[in-house]
Amino acid sequence: MDLNNNNKDSSQIGLVRQLGLFDSTMVMMGIVIGSGIFLTTGIMAKSIPSAGLILLAWFVGGLLTLAGALTYAELGAAMPEVGGQYVYLKEAYGPMAGFLFGWIMFLVYQTGTIAALALAFAEYVGHFVPSLGTEQTILTLRVPILQGSLNYSLSMGQITGIGVIIVLSLFNFIGVGLGKLIQNLFTVIKIGTIACIIVLGFAFGKGTSPDLMLNPASMSFGALIMGFGVSLVAVAWAFDGWNNINFVAGEIKNPRRNLPLALILGTLGITFLYVLINYIYLYALPVPDMVGVVRIAEKATGDLFSAATGSLISVLVLVSVFGSLNGTILVGPRVFYAMAKDGLFFRKVAHVHPRFRTPGFSILFQAIWASLLTMLGTFEQIFTFAMFIAIAFWIVATASVFTLRKKRPDLPRPYKTWGYPVVPALFIIASTGILLNTLIEKPVEALAGLLLTALGIPAYYYWKRHLQRGDGKE
Repeated sequence: MDLNNNNKDSSQIGLVRQLGLFDSTMVMMGIVIGSGIFLTTGIMAKSIPSAGLILLAWFVGGLLTLAGALTYAELGAAMPEVGGQYVYLKEAYGPMAGFLFGWIMFLVYQTGTIAALALAFAEYVGHFVPSLGTEQTILTLRVPILQGSLNYSLSMGQITGIGVIIVLSLFNFIGVGLGKLIQNLFTVIKIGTIACIIVLGFAFGKGTSPDLMLNPASMSFGALIMGFGVSLVAVAWAFDGWNNINFVAGEIKNPRRNLPLALILGTLGITFLYVLINYIYLYALPVPDMVGVVRIAEKATGDLFSAATGSLISVLVLVSVFGSLNGTILVGPRVFYAMAKDGLFFRKVAHVHPRFRTPGFSILFQAIWASLLTMLGTFEQIFTFAMFIAIAFWIVATASVFTLRKKRPDLPRPYKTWGYPVVPALFIIASTGILLNTLIEKPVEALAGLLLTALGIPAYYYWKRHLQRGDGKE
């Protein structure tokens, strides 16, 4: 595949606006709806053994995400450029702030998400073809380190995960048209399947209406609040990725209209599906029966319909993860492309393929690093580090709405945040609460996330020095 067409200078070729409102909404919803909605409710029930509070947590999570979406809609409509949050942070606080966001995205957050989704995909592939799953070990090594040793094992599931990363990266390399086709198809399938489960559950399911009392176990108020806070963290993970559509703002048609609409419609649609599918879980199972159950969707539908639906749910999760993985692979390279255009990343990453009109090197660079994380199999803890920083960047980016209204009052704002300044302020306060909860519950991971981000400071000055000298790294 020709990365550099000799007849054209790829550095002079730009990306093309090819994503309409439907495409943008499907990308947004497809990224968010991964595996979380099928796995987290049983874990939440450990903290809040109340059907009413579980539903409330999902509803509140949707409202908080909507508050963030309404705020990012203003930023995206005012600066409809490739890179999204990177651009907003750079404009509000300077190039280092934008670079640090892109740094942690490439190092562990975006690529770690891809690795996690790829291994989740392999996990469910192994349900149908065990020889391709994560339980099939193909290599075991013992590496001596100082006076100890490090045990490393490679599973067939990791190879499967790398394979799906490479295939989807190549599809997105070939063109945005193919990438969006895959995204639209798989997002429509999983939305339709979830809707069918909801409708059939209400119409034919053998369940019982849940008791919606907020405190049936008579927990203390303090324990109830703490449990609700822990559950919101799980909900935040299930909604994670809602802001990724802003990364491709430079490829959305009429972005000043379509980007805000995609964010708002996508968030409302996801919240609606999440609340209703959780009601179906609670309709199928009393709360005590779901406490600690990880594959809650399989157990609930099995009780609601028949045990045979377990395989159907596995297929649904497989489709859901595949679509989420494709969307994540599609949007991430646009941030690294924007950084490279500013001279703050490898120069070739800023090149656009002259035929396919995609940031080809950026896509392949992301695929290589994500595949390495998949092969190492240590991405889970690293991703936890990065999640803490990602939430911190959400807060800082949302605060940039206030900063930019003062710093850039002349900036065209075809859409302004509904409910300003209350809505962005509420999002900042709620996200700060989640951040503090993470710091208290997992201080080592949180501090490690800060350290990984701090390592980006010397990297920033390294690239800045080369930019000033005019010899950006290839």
